[in-house]
Amino acid sequence: MSLDGHVAAHASPARSLYRGRRAAFLTQHGKERIVAPVLEGFVGCLVERVGGYDTDLLGTFTRDIPRAGTQLEAARHKARIGMELSGLPVGLASEGSFTRDPFTGMFPWNIEFLVFLDDLLGLEVVGMAQGRANSAQVLAAGWEDAERFAHAVRFPEHYLVLRPDGDDDPRIRKGIADWSGLKTAYEEAAARSSSGRVFVEVDLRAYANPTRLINIRLAAVDLGRRLASLCPVCRTPGFWVVEVIAGLPCQACGAPTREARAEVRGCMKCGHRVTRDREDLAQADPARCDICNP
Repeated sequence: MSLDGHVAAHASPARSLYRGRRAAFLTQHGKERIVAPVLEGFVGCLVERVGGYDTDLLGTFTRDIPRAGTQLEAARHKARIGMELSGLPVGLASEGSFTRDPFTGMFPWNIEFLVFLDDLLGLEVVGMAQGRANSAQVLAAGWEDAERFAHAVRFPEHYLVLRPDGDDDPRIRKGIADWSGLKTAYEEAAARSSSGRVFVEVDLRAYANPTRLINIRLAAVDLGRRLASLCPVCRTPGFWVVEVIAGLPCQACGAPTREARAEVRGCMKCGHRVTRDREDLAQADPARCDICNP
């Protein structure tokens, strides 16, 4: 479904409420280098990194510190901390999660949220992206296993994490970024392992995982498009899809299918809604029809 023309009409920073405004971004893993240029391009805001707080205290991908709450709640919490530390009324934060793909359940999958809060407008806008992840793990019985795994996951472009025995061992070595460091870390972990095995996994922190950075950038693009889309009534940012209406007619029999025929865009502030028929497709493939393909 394409409404690019509608988005483009509001995509100029000159039309944005955020042109030249500062937005606090609490991060310690280099995400600002990806997010800042995207949001400045869409709405002209100036993303400022906020330091002085260890975001790993809010949860780690290596499971030594569990994340409290949902992925979205964690992102909101981070944004709030950044706003409090900076004293800015506008803030954003990123939070990722890793699971299996929703289509086959076979492939590693990454979901990224980017939350934007504006206390002056009482506004929350969320950008999201998802895609294939590089988040593999192996319990290596010897150096050859670890070396083979490292090549398969594109090390050292993607950093590695090692620990003795298994995935819950608290003796963690993170941020391994070169072959000599990997060999040393492996030998140390193997010497400390009661089983002689070493658990090796891909480091999922943003700066250590280029595959994840791709999805973070896509989440920033999604957020930028949402912020650049203003309500035609009250001009509040975030005028975006709130509902998808099914019923696109089948190309063969004309019956309504479960394919989307229209989308509804809504304003979070004044409640104004606009329904638009999809422009990219007038009829559904018969393969998607419950009558033609029961």
